[in-house]
Amino acid sequence: MPMLALVFASAVCLGLVFGRILWTRNIRYSFLIWNLFLAWLPLVFALLAEESFQRQTARNWRFAALAGAWLLFFPNAPYIFTDLIHLTTRFAAHFWVDLMLILPCALTGMVLGFVSLYLMQGIVKRLAGVALSWVFVAGIAGLSGFGVWLGRFLRFNSWDVLSRPVELYRGIGSEALQPLGPSASIVFAALFALFLLMTYVMLYALTHLRHSQPPALPPRPPGAKTANPRVAVPLGAV
Repeated sequence: MPMLALVFASAVCLGLVFGRILWTRNIRYSFLIWNLFLAWLPLVFALLAEESFQRQTARNWRFAALAGAWLLFFPNAPYIFTDLIHLTTRFAAHFWVDLMLILPCALTGMVLGFVSLYLMQGIVKRLAGVALSWVFVAGIAGLSGFGVWLGRFLRFNSWDVLSRPVELYRGIGSEALQPLGPSASIVFAALFALFLLMTYVMLYALTHLRHSQPPALPPRPPGAKTANPRVAVPLGAV
């Protein structure tokens, strides 16, 4: 059911994007399609890592590579929320329509990431216990906040860790010298990490709700008479 729901939500988002392109005859919002594709990658890597773990090969190179790829691409899932910046820089004529276009894509991307995080947390829980699994979640939220900041402000991609490591190192180093500068790297990364952690905890709690029902009454023996709910009280006892 979660996978069907995510496929349905992604299809709706794609339909909205293509609908806007046909309506405005402008393809500038097509970047949402690419960002939504990137948001699916963490879930794909998490599913493959889960499969590798189930085969009891958690320490082999395949599991390590899949887990590393998941960590590398995970910030792409919540990144779409930062695309709201386009509402303040261009396309102001269709502000509310574009807002209702970006928000479903951002929500779908975030849920895609959270499902993958849930799978990876389950692996950590089986390896290290419940407490450390939540430490893992908090750490991933912090790294993701930093990763989203890298993507939005410094314009780096996930694969730049391998393709442009020197530029990435220099960019991080220059920003580290002024953490409260124009991009407010520390503040943004911390607040976005808190946003991710808070949202994940709430959704996690909702998925663990249990519907309480009254205990079932024991079956009545055949031929038993139904008790009269009205009890006769002698007048003298009143």
